[in-house]
Amino acid sequence: MTGEHQTLALLLFSGFVAVTLGITTWVSRRRHGSAEEFYAGGRLFSPMENGFAIAGDYMSAASFLGVTGLIALYGYDGLLYVVGFLVAWLVVLFLVAELVRNCGRFTLADVVAARMSERPVRIAVGTSSVTVSVLYLVAQMVGAGSLVALLLGRTSGEAQAWTVIGVGALMVIYVSLGGMRATTWIQIVKAVLLLSGTVVLTVLVLLRFHGDFDRLLLTAAERSGHGRAFLAPGLKYGGNWTARVDFISLGLALVLGTAGLPHILSRFYTVPTARAARRSAVWSIGLIGGFYLMTIVLGLGAAAVVGTDAVRASNAAGNTAVPLLALDLGGGAGSTGGTVLFAVVAAIAFATILAVVAGITLASSASVAHDLYASLRRPHGKARSEVTVARFAALGIGVVAIAIGLVARDLNVAYLVGLAFAVAASANLPVLLYSLFWRGFTTRGAAWAVYGGLIPALGLVVLSPVVSGSPGSLFPGADFQYFPLQNPGIVSIPLGFLAGWLGTVTSDEVPDEAKYAETEVRSLTGAGAV
Repeated sequence: MTGEHQTLALLLFSGFVAVTLGITTWVSRRRHGSAEEFYAGGRLFSPMENGFAIAGDYMSAASFLGVTGLIALYGYDGLLYVVGFLVAWLVVLFLVAELVRNCGRFTLADVVAARMSERPVRIAVGTSSVTVSVLYLVAQMVGAGSLVALLLGRTSGEAQAWTVIGVGALMVIYVSLGGMRATTWIQIVKAVLLLSGTVVLTVLVLLRFHGDFDRLLLTAAERSGHGRAFLAPGLKYGGNWTARVDFISLGLALVLGTAGLPHILSRFYTVPTARAARRSAVWSIGLIGGFYLMTIVLGLGAAAVVGTDAVRASNAAGNTAVPLLALDLGGGAGSTGGTVLFAVVAAIAFATILAVVAGITLASSASVAHDLYASLRRPHGKARSEVTVARFAALGIGVVAIAIGLVARDLNVAYLVGLAFAVAASANLPVLLYSLFWRGFTTRGAAWAVYGGLIPALGLVVLSPVVSGSPGSLFPGADFQYFPLQNPGIVSIPLGFLAGWLGTVTSDEVPDEAKYAETEVRSLTGAGAV
């Protein structure tokens, strides 16, 4: 990229940052400082607005950059992410959206604590929510580093490091000043931009192959270097039984993890009723479904137009496949059209990252303030002081995410998100489903369900090839790999459910039938919902 081309892309970056900071400033002047305003945007958003915001929250750098990169590198096996991310929304729609909106107030812990002893439950669920959020944030930071390093023509660690720090600083500003209302409008703007850019690129790919999808598939297979194996299962996950089990583990994590993601669940509190929450989920499924269908075309297009070798040479994990595809579709590196399209796509990807990190940071800071701080320090504190703690928590979480993002900058972003989904499915989903549907569930069962999924998931990740023992690990020079799978979901998810059951049946606590009946009626009818 020449200096002139870099300037154009940076101007588009700066434009989006200026618009989003303007939204944040405008909202910060209008807010009332209440907990409901900061955490839930006053519950004033319509189902369509919230549906776009949910889609904006969900369609992250993992989807736009990571999934397309994996499809470009591994063909059929990369499609698992598309299927998993989309099918997960059926679990959210049928089991979670309406019930969570009726039972909770601001966070996942509100749902569980409704019929349990609040303190141990809030500490457990709050800890888990923050852990999942930080893992998800790291993926976005890695995506930002890869993107801007490519844009500036530098693959040095210094360029990526400063990008990660810059994104972290912006997300803290968005959350601290604007809260949920600013974050929601940023998500809506980002969703419109991302969907528009994806439609344009998809149309250009199909035009390149004259609408012949078969020709696109065959060309992608040919230029991948793997031939017809590119279009068949097994290129990444079919080499041996370990790889096949890893495939199943990843699928379980993706399908079940969405229903346990704190930043997705918190979005259902921004609408006034449970019916609106359900309609929000329907809107988001339509938008997200269309987006993921287009990512298949983009991934195959990157393999066919750019070539798998060129994608891997630019970024070993494939995170830069879409920007490179845009550059080629616009006319190549030396053309004005290629440069403009590259810059627009890079700016959209950057907007995607900024918007998603704002949503995740808000959800995790809410867990710190509303669950951990309120339980440990000031159980009866004023809402305004809780909001102040949430703003400081956003700063602390930003620092942690930046630090981990600097270490993990060479991993694929979709891969990192898969780990976050595994932890969410292992720790958050069991306690949520047990709380909603098991009459005899107890406080000990709730705490054990969270820790029984969280600790094994994190422990197995540390002992897996992700961290050590292979050239693509976080620490390739070390080797303490004792768990063969890259995703721990197939082991840690059942352990979370088992621990919740075991904690309940060994507990002396007598379940409160009245509280369960109240929770059941509220979850199914909305009577008494906040």
